[in-house]
Amino acid sequence: MKNSLFIIAFIITSLATAQEVVVKTVKLMGSRFDLTVVAKDSTQCYEYIDLAINEISRIEKLISSWDKNSQTSEINRNAGIKPVVVDDELFRLIERAIKISKLTNGAFDISYASMDKVWFFDGSMTEMPAEEDIKKSVEKVGYQNIILDESTHSVFLKLEGMKIGFGAIGKGYAADKAKALLQSKGATAGIINASGDLNTWGKQPNGKDWMVAITNPLNKEKVFSWMPVYNSAVVTSGNYEKYVRFNNTLYTHIIDPRTGYPATGILSVTIFTKTAELADALATSIFVMGVDTGLDFINQLKGVECIIVDKDNNIITSKHIELNPIKND
Repeated sequence: MKNSLFIIAFIITSLATAQEVVVKTVKLMGSRFDLTVVAKDSTQCYEYIDLAINEISRIEKLISSWDKNSQTSEINRNAGIKPVVVDDELFRLIERAIKISKLTNGAFDISYASMDKVWFFDGSMTEMPAEEDIKKSVEKVGYQNIILDESTHSVFLKLEGMKIGFGAIGKGYAADKAKALLQSKGATAGIINASGDLNTWGKQPNGKDWMVAITNPLNKEKVFSWMPVYNSAVVTSGNYEKYVRFNNTLYTHIIDPRTGYPATGILSVTIFTKTAELADALATSIFVMGVDTGLDFINQLKGVECIIVDKDNNIITSKHIELNPIKND
């Protein structure tokens, strides 16, 4: 699950400029989207925002596993039966997802949707699930069983009952596509914020970069640091409010698709990179990998940085991030 745990906050100023800024909040893909556009006047801003809304809605119809008419649902219905021919856009999205799965050794896996639900984070659990049930819950999970055929543009899930889902990547992809569309139509600056899956371009009307607030996940009113964001994506993964605790170990709602066990040791992860799609996938992956493995992994990637808040509320950053701490009174 992705959310604005770090609370994305922006300073928007239009003093002494001929441009206007419009921010509109809408519910799309089952989540809150905050759409910010800079243009010559409010009419043009709203025209751009309408284009973004239509694009995000189009993507939802393509990738939603809840919509029985989507190509994704068609793939899932035919798991273990036959390949399904899909649009090039969906084919390429799945292809990129598999590449990230390989890169992260399965910490990210869109076939997580095949997982049986044995963990509950609504306060109803009184004991850990049986080890056998946990192991069985991920029997049908495995990106290796997603078969792509380039010649026919088809997708086949090898195991009957297997499913794919884009909950860990879809909103980031939608943010990227909306940004690209608005740029192609002449929008010079803006922000697409999909519940914490965020992509920016251009600058504020006063010429300054958009700013993102890094806040304390245990106290959202306290800001650790402000960071400039220019033509890049920022995604935060994690929700410390959804967890269970057994034997003095806090288990979060983000589950390792390889083992069926919830991730431990991290409260939140924020990724900075060029696309929200990649940041989306990596944020979930680092949560699953843990602090040490995750940080080492990110430090080997070009053009990717991260901020991790561990279970003790310590802040750990990748090599090229410098935080300027803010004193909170």
